[in-house]
Amino acid sequence: MKNILKLGAILLVVTAVASALLAFVNKTTLPFIIEQERIEEQNALAEALPSANREALEKQSDGSYIAFASPEKKRIIGYILFAKGNGYSSVIQTVVGIDTTGKILGIKILKEAETPGLGTKVEEVRYGDPKPWFQQQFINLTPEQLNLKPQGEITAITGATISSRAVTNSVKESIKKLLQ
Repeated sequence: MKNILKLGAILLVVTAVASALLAFVNKTTLPFIIEQERIEEQNALAEALPSANREALEKQSDGSYIAFASPEKKRIIGYILFAKGNGYSSVIQTVVGIDTTGKILGIKILKEAETPGLGTKVEEVRYGDPKPWFQQQFINLTPEQLNLKPQGEITAITGATISSRAVTNSVKESIKKLLQ
């Protein structure tokens, strides 16, 4: 009985020390993590709508942005949306830039945790290309054209149709919701 109590006490001390260390590491690194996420989002906004001036973006209550031609915010040049779709093994978060007619000007996968070698190809940059090939298919398309082939213009990733469909459908639905 004494042995069980002794082992229980040791386990309690080890657990308490590990919990305290984990809490300390979390508290120490949290500001850096938040700052890194902010930088990633700003870079994604710039990639989604390259012509937008960062000082001419106005955040909306739904998380989207209105992009104006100048910081005076007189003429709207487009919108930046956040789309989420259920992929095979994760939620794929996408940032999309559109003009005032709904035509896609830029797209960037913000977060995904899909199957390595398959679903992660939504971010794959082919040799010699400057940007991910799957995302580049969306440029200059309208919501009506956003379907996987043969019904639409988007070529699905071989072996990752669910991930391809998740990105395509979430982008299409986000644009349609904004345009309504």
